[in-house]
Amino acid sequence: MEGRRMRRFGRGVHSNTRSHSPSLLPLHTTPNPNISNSISCWYCDYKITALNQPLFRFGRRYSRALRVWFSIGVGFSLTALFGVTMILLWELGKALHLIHQDTQLGNLSTALLFGFSPTAVSGFSMSLADAGYILISTVISVSVHEFGHALAAACEGIQMEYIAIFIAALFPGALVAFNYEFLQALPQLTALRVYCAGVWHNAVCCVACGLVLFLLPMILFPFYIYGESPMVLDVSSTSPLSRYLSPGDLIMSLDGVRIHNSQEWMEMTSLIDKMALQSTNHSKYVEGFGRVNGIKGYCVPNIMIEDNQKIQSVGNHSACAEDLTAFETIPCHDMRMSNIGGSKDGHPKRRENTYCLDAKDIVKLTKCGDGWEIITNGSSCICSLDESCLSPLQMPGLSWVEITFSRSLSAECLQLGRNSFSDSKTSDLIESKCRGSFVFVGDVISMARSVRLTAYQPRWAFHIGRDLPDVLERVLMCTFHVSLTLALLNSLPVYFLDGESLLEVTLCHFTSLSLRKREKVLKVCLLGGTLISILVFVRIFFSFV
Repeated sequence: MEGRRMRRFGRGVHSNTRSHSPSLLPLHTTPNPNISNSISCWYCDYKITALNQPLFRFGRRYSRALRVWFSIGVGFSLTALFGVTMILLWELGKALHLIHQDTQLGNLSTALLFGFSPTAVSGFSMSLADAGYILISTVISVSVHEFGHALAAACEGIQMEYIAIFIAALFPGALVAFNYEFLQALPQLTALRVYCAGVWHNAVCCVACGLVLFLLPMILFPFYIYGESPMVLDVSSTSPLSRYLSPGDLIMSLDGVRIHNSQEWMEMTSLIDKMALQSTNHSKYVEGFGRVNGIKGYCVPNIMIEDNQKIQSVGNHSACAEDLTAFETIPCHDMRMSNIGGSKDGHPKRRENTYCLDAKDIVKLTKCGDGWEIITNGSSCICSLDESCLSPLQMPGLSWVEITFSRSLSAECLQLGRNSFSDSKTSDLIESKCRGSFVFVGDVISMARSVRLTAYQPRWAFHIGRDLPDVLERVLMCTFHVSLTLALLNSLPVYFLDGESLLEVTLCHFTSLSLRKREKVLKVCLLGGTLISILVFVRIFFSFV
């Protein structure tokens, strides 16, 4: 087929002549006998012509409004071309040690250049579901990109010849084929509108994804409650919480602090972990158990302490029964002193004030200690005269976390909830069956990451649509990043990308250079941009490894 402009995923190829060899394996018969699908050892495509006339009619019908729309895209795309060029020069300066490397500025430039943050990529592990989201997002982003080129050409009176989906050397993509001679005959500003349309539509796609994400709580309001309590979507089989939580449960609080979404869940676990590390330096060591968590305690009635057994001695080691936890009596008013509970001779306090208690009973009691005050901004340090402040014993580096959850979305709990207004006994039954608390002792950061949460909870007990908000959020977020990356990459002044065409037409339109000088400047800019881009890509890639 003679003289056409090929629009590909991430590339634009000038071709004065292009012939189509017969397909080795016909995939589809098209109305035009000159258009056939191509298959080779490294490349295959599937061409579509059914959208040619609808897109052309739409573009011609609204040509005036579309020209204004794509003219705005020209301004954005040229700004993006200038911006990514400056980022490339900045990265080159850092690589040659001509510019002082600032971590925050480096991460920002990388995020702008690639559409993601390096901190999010480091340690990234992709699951099968993640691969599916990336595939869907790529299809959406590439379709939006090519649709922009096709529509911009249609509004200028250029007939699209076909749309092709291809795989080249295992890399998928798409292209839109135009008549290149028509493009050459167009005014330079008109051609710019066609070349900039892909980048512009990807940018608009990012804005649309962000807007839908922002409005998603209102869109799903009739069917889902947002931001009340995070709902468990999945618990890893290796998670320490798999014994307590299951999909559909709601997490109410951490250490008495109400949790509303997954972001607060991660923030609270980070705060608890930080406080645990700080308290290690202000806690005492108890032989055979570890250190007293001297900032978190519970007001335990003295009669409960007397009824429970003390620690058991097995040889030279001390231990509690398997289902019990060791607690140490601490003075509530001075918990942070380094010699708390120590004897006059400087040795650790002996085990006469260490008890083995059931943590499930203890967490229901009144809290004491300034650790709760720091987290909840409240004070509950002083216990009554017939109570003692006991703090759990744990090894250094481990955190004691109290988690409250609810199973109110189960069918049984929903039915009990409807009857609770008229029956006080039903309210007590809800409290015992549908709500609970447990204690986790260990690495809270790993614990928090082992559970997948969503801020949406269904208004009714149906399981089919439970994951729908999370799926929509992940598709929108992934599409945002993929579309942003596609827009920025196609703004690079390098060979085989839209930036090549943008730079070429820009030099023609905004400079008075002769044809020969313009070709030399274009060649130098494209060669330099390509080499710098490869250098930056390799440098950042090895920094992730």
